[in-house]
Amino acid sequence: MAKLYYRYGAMGSSKTANAIMVQYNYHERGQKVLMLKPKLENRDGAVVVKSRCGLETECQYVEDTTLESVRGYDCVIVDEAQFLTKAQVQLLVAIVDELNIPVIAYGLRTDFQENFFEGSMWLMAWADTIEEVKTICWCGRKAICNARVVDGKVVKEGDQILLGGSSQYVSLCRRHFHQGKLGE
Repeated sequence: MAKLYYRYGAMGSSKTANAIMVQYNYHERGQKVLMLKPKLENRDGAVVVKSRCGLETECQYVEDTTLESVRGYDCVIVDEAQFLTKAQVQLLVAIVDELNIPVIAYGLRTDFQENFFEGSMWLMAWADTIEEVKTICWCGRKAICNARVVDGKVVKEGDQILLGGSSQYVSLCRRHFHQGKLGE
């Protein structure tokens, strides 16, 4: 029985690296995997998923995916799933329920203001299995917050989506996120 998995974590928790390693494991066993990402995520090029540690793989866009186009795959993996729409998450549910193909989606749980993204909200609501990919704050505690950093300070105002990496975001524990403290 296929399942919809949502594996979420704060920025820098190796979600993308994990997704690429899972794809590799399927390929090693001779199985076909469809790697997807939303068109909004264009930092690493049009049809490339790339992790901070250097792993990368080709992908397709979620927006170009239909139920029919997924037939023949053994697994579907989605990176940056927080950026999905409700309708796109419904497509993932249909892939699992109608085609019996497992879907593993990776993404953030919340934004830099501790609000759900549309995709993460519906994945949290509908996923069969929800797993946390953990990382730590500078203090050693578990990091669950994605702090947006501008001019060396944590900011909590602005558009929900601002694509960026380690130079614009840092993972913090809840305590240091609320204090706006980036280190000692």
